[in-house]
Amino acid sequence: MTAMHHPVKRGRRRDIAFPIVNTIVLCLLMFLTLYPVLNTVAYSFNDGMDALKGGLGILPRMFSTSAYDELLKDSAVYKAFWISLSKTVITTVLNLFFTSMLAFALSRKEYVLRKFITTVLVLTMYVNAGLIPNYLLISRTLGLKNSYWVYIVPTMFSCFNMIVLRTYMLGLPEALVESARIDGAGDLRTFFQIILPLCLPVMATVALFVAVGAWNSWFDTYLYNGSKKDLYTLQYLLKMKLATTQNSSNAANSTADALATASKVAPITVRCAITVVSAVPILIVYPFLQKYFVTGMALGSVKG
Repeated sequence: MTAMHHPVKRGRRRDIAFPIVNTIVLCLLMFLTLYPVLNTVAYSFNDGMDALKGGLGILPRMFSTSAYDELLKDSAVYKAFWISLSKTVITTVLNLFFTSMLAFALSRKEYVLRKFITTVLVLTMYVNAGLIPNYLLISRTLGLKNSYWVYIVPTMFSCFNMIVLRTYMLGLPEALVESARIDGAGDLRTFFQIILPLCLPVMATVALFVAVGAWNSWFDTYLYNGSKKDLYTLQYLLKMKLATTQNSSNAANSTADALATASKVAPITVRCAITVVSAVPILIVYPFLQKYFVTGMALGSVKG
């Protein structure tokens, strides 16, 4: 009887050991992932002169909000924030609308040109004319330079997002579309009332891709709206502020000037404050899309 119980005991030990080891490994990975974020937050809330000594962990040594005070005292930051926010919202909505409609059209087997158009669109992902032709097209041909629409028009469609949406739609049951047509529904009604509600997981995934890209974008401002301060986005304005802070720190010649500059606008604390301010909006939105994001990534990559 004793010999018969040994395999059972060993099996129970293995069943207990796996959750323990798994929990330890996951906690270690969580710490390695969160430490840079917490360290950045700690630096952003630390006194500038003390931060230059280095050695900060996940908590500030000398708590100070001077970096945020220096960053947020400029009213231009708030205007740039609304430019970035409106740009992100409009870009995300329009990109989802036009990309999903084209994805639905190209997912229909009765559309005879779907393979040809899909091939042409995919080729644009591999063959790119380059920065200069793109700049000439947007600034001269389309005349969008020094205008708000330069943030919107070039981003209303994404070939990669279209492929993701099309792949997901191809995995939906064909009987849904056929039953809708039997009931007299046209293509638009079928798309908005049948297909679109079923695509919420993958739509949330694509929305997150587009929103993060639009929010973090600054190079478009640099190229097309660098001379229009009223059209500065938050990312570009913060980049300019970081460069100004770095130059101010380098310009401090005497020891007294250097100490005063460091205590007020140390580049490392301002840089960390900029990182925190830039990341907070996305961190607020992501929890609401997380459940759709995971489902959309899994289904959109497998089906089809």
